[in-house]
Amino acid sequence: MSTPAPISAARSAVSAAMTPLERRASMTLASIYGLRMLGLFLILPVFAVYAEHLPLGHDKTLVGIALGIYGLTQAALQIPLGAASDRYGRKPVMIAGLAVFALGSFVAGASANLHLIIAGRALQGSGAISAAISAMVADATREEHRTKAMAMVGMTIGLSFVLSLVAGPALYDAVSVPGMFVITGVLALLAIAVVRWVVPDVPRVTHSEELEGHWARAVFTRPLLKLDFSIFAINFLQLCMFVVVPVALVKYAGIPLLHHWMVYLPVSVLSFALAIPGIVWAEKHGHMKAVFVGAVALLMLTMLGFAAGYRNVYALIGSLFVFFVAFNLMEALLPSLVSRTAPPSRKGLALGIYTTGQSLGLFAGGAIGGVLAQHAGSRAVFLAAAGLAALWLLVALTVQPPPKRGKPKAV
Repeated sequence: MSTPAPISAARSAVSAAMTPLERRASMTLASIYGLRMLGLFLILPVFAVYAEHLPLGHDKTLVGIALGIYGLTQAALQIPLGAASDRYGRKPVMIAGLAVFALGSFVAGASANLHLIIAGRALQGSGAISAAISAMVADATREEHRTKAMAMVGMTIGLSFVLSLVAGPALYDAVSVPGMFVITGVLALLAIAVVRWVVPDVPRVTHSEELEGHWARAVFTRPLLKLDFSIFAINFLQLCMFVVVPVALVKYAGIPLLHHWMVYLPVSVLSFALAIPGIVWAEKHGHMKAVFVGAVALLMLTMLGFAAGYRNVYALIGSLFVFFVAFNLMEALLPSLVSRTAPPSRKGLALGIYTTGQSLGLFAGGAIGGVLAQHAGSRAVFLAAAGLAALWLLVALTVQPPPKRGKPKAV
């Protein structure tokens, strides 16, 4: 006996909508992720200028290390903490990581030289909870809503990035960089309360047959490694850019640091206006690969644009706009692709490796960008980034969206 069309349509509509639990889990976890990234991003638009007033502050190598060192400590701890979240639960790992992050923020806030700031930033990165958050988002959502939920996380990262660009110069004027670190630490402590009492408890999911496979064979696969390289590349480009761009806006565009928000805000809003329809279109019509490859191509062109015209105000701002469009697209697409590609029983570990790639990209972008800026000049930074983006484009052409899985079992 066939199901009447109205009933079938109603069931499809229910399936098409996220449940209240899915919405609450996705939104609260995205906010925790975004809050943590805000604390890491907040100094990006101001630190290169602030550091010039510190001892050794004209050493671009040290400035780059200070910007990116948290990525190195995150890289060292994302995999073990991602695996720990698979074994001991997501929330305990998240709470411990936020406490360490807050401690690092307070250490950096109390520091008056680059070496101590580097130590505080390294401690911030030790609170490596990105994998646990992403795995819990995946636990809380059905596969048909996974991309939507991960897009919330990705767009929250994008919003945190934008907010840091807009609020960073104003906060710098009000409380300087040490005060910004202290604010970050306080917000991390508040986030612990959100994890404890606001984020809903959700069961972890697994496929029993996958538990029998060796963990390395489950997560070191070509599809996942391509995505791991992708998140490395985009964060390398991001940190390279912020070793040079804030100083270029002051030196060549003649825009005081306090007024940089007048560039970042309109550029960011317009880029979101373009990126969001692109994400919806990719998901709705099955064109995730086309959008993915297009975003990588845009990033390569952006770095070439910076290299050719970073001394020109119009080329500089135009390249920033294109970068933000591609960055927002990628931040929404990559977490979804990883969560759908990873085996459910190894999701925390797979996302730990993915976020390790993210962290290494942040560290390498800051450190290598700083070395190149110090010894070869700003154009060399952008040309190196363009070369990496060209390699990434070749990898992106071979990326395939993962097939849909059957429904997992809750445990």
